[in-house]
Amino acid sequence: MIQMPDTEIQPRPLDRPASEPIVNDFSIVAATVNGSGSQTANNVLMRAIFKMGVPVSGKNLFPSNIQGLPTWFTIRVSKDGYTARRETTEILVAFNQRTADEDLASLVPGGVCVHPNDITFTNPRSDVSFYPLPVRDLVKQSGVDAKLRDYIANMVYVGALAELLSIDMNEIKAALERHFKGKAKPVSLNYGVVVAAAEWVRANLPKTDRFQVAPMDKTQGLILVDGNTAAAFGALMGGMTVCAWYPITPSTSLVDAMTELAPILRADPETNTTTYAIIQTEDEIAAAGIVVGAGWAGARAMTATSGPGLSLMNEFVSLAYFAEVPCVIWDVQRMGPSTGLPTRTSQGDVLSAYYMGHGDTHHVILFPGSMIECFEFGYLAFDLAERLQTPVLVLSDLDLGMNNWMSEPFTYPDRPLDRGKVLSADELEKFKDWGRYKDIDGDGIPYRTLPGNPNPRAAYLARGTGHNEYAIYSERPQDWQRNLDRLTRKHNTARTLVPKPVVQEAEDATIGIVAYGSTDPAVREACDMLRARGITASYLRIRALPLEATLTDFLAKYERVYVVELNQDGQMAQLVQLHAPEYAARIRPIHICNGLPMSAQFVVDSIVSAEHPVT
Repeated sequence: MIQMPDTEIQPRPLDRPASEPIVNDFSIVAATVNGSGSQTANNVLMRAIFKMGVPVSGKNLFPSNIQGLPTWFTIRVSKDGYTARRETTEILVAFNQRTADEDLASLVPGGVCVHPNDITFTNPRSDVSFYPLPVRDLVKQSGVDAKLRDYIANMVYVGALAELLSIDMNEIKAALERHFKGKAKPVSLNYGVVVAAAEWVRANLPKTDRFQVAPMDKTQGLILVDGNTAAAFGALMGGMTVCAWYPITPSTSLVDAMTELAPILRADPETNTTTYAIIQTEDEIAAAGIVVGAGWAGARAMTATSGPGLSLMNEFVSLAYFAEVPCVIWDVQRMGPSTGLPTRTSQGDVLSAYYMGHGDTHHVILFPGSMIECFEFGYLAFDLAERLQTPVLVLSDLDLGMNNWMSEPFTYPDRPLDRGKVLSADELEKFKDWGRYKDIDGDGIPYRTLPGNPNPRAAYLARGTGHNEYAIYSERPQDWQRNLDRLTRKHNTARTLVPKPVVQEAEDATIGIVAYGSTDPAVREACDMLRARGITASYLRIRALPLEATLTDFLAKYERVYVVELNQDGQMAQLVQLHAPEYAARIRPIHICNGLPMSAQFVVDSIVSAEHPVT
């Protein structure tokens, strides 16, 4: 829905004079039926506006069935470049009778409602501009086959909005040509309906609203891409050779993208063979087993999953941690507990991922906050996994992974792959007393050999049971303690290798804000909104676990630090308090867990109420 049923936020009135146009600053919500083909219409609208040089972002709120249930797609148009979810809806496309009344109630006063003329509203509003469209007639007149009419009907609202908002029809056509890969018949059919709807609106519906799209130059050189596709690109650039996976929303499209891109990017033209293996397994347990085995053998191996799949991988990941086998796991987070809401976003796996396994286990985790970072962490994760000889988890989420975002184009990595401390047969000869789990350099990271090394001394048994420095089974207390102490040293070494936080200091800041991942756009927008209300904040975005000194220094500067996240328990806030207990009392968790992406308004309202409580 436009807003969840339990959301208490009321529509906010438009804050401009009634005569002033509202240009490039509003949200469009298309309320349709899942499986009706509305994604094509919505993506065409979004791309056309983007190609007019206007910053946009798109968020798809869809049910976890194939078709029939309500779905909502939000296009935020922002002249200022904001891309977070906006809590208000200014323009509604009401194409679903089942949700029409609730959708209409969510419109701001002065908003717009575009709808088929056969949809009825129980409580029509006098403060909204209505544009009823003869959808059935326009579709029938197009001559499209009866079986396709429900799918092409959404092009009626594309044409209506193009006319009402002054969206460039040439860009609409170009977006259709891109979507249908230049196939003349579907392009002609869909564009014909768009043109017919636009002409009908021009002839029959006088414009009574103030909203308009006007050309800008703020998207020049940018691309539109989703995080899962960016991650697939990055993994391929990072030398991925084995990917084992089991389908699960919202990570499936990551491997789908990899399956599409790999034959193009990773084929050997001389031998006409591929240089990778992508394997769909019977379950997540098998996927984890393949990835750990491939990582032990020297492959750059990965899997992609979500919370329920991560739970099934626990034992293999724990083995990889203790046997010190490199591998990469992308966790595209969704709502839990249990099966939860498969098509809603969350940051609820932070603690379970960090401590994933048994006993004293703590993993290296990356938190991408943009499309660039989804791409870069796609290859960096492999470098860290091999350098540290450990599983590396990348925690994205549905909002980052499945929605389209504006981004700078990706840059090809400018450094060689980091394989870490891998010994060749000749290099092994330099070590008179080599042990697979021996800390020679004092950083907790041992040297390893790969299967196939011809040096007889290279062999060892990778085991998940107790072992000494030479990989020999041991239950001796001193061997066990020595091994755990070394793993702790290695984790502390990881603090120096993982991406450092991004800090935006404000000279006159009175508070600090900490966030990570997909909440970043909302927090950056909230900082601007807070300044307008007399509260100046410095902002630190965490990009990895384990946490390190940059965060500690940040906490030392402010008496109140708000940690913003999308989960019920403030999971990152807990880790921040554990990291710097001397500053634990300064931490103020700000968290929400309703399945929707973070909004700037929620952050602002939470901080304002805490800074200026009502007495």
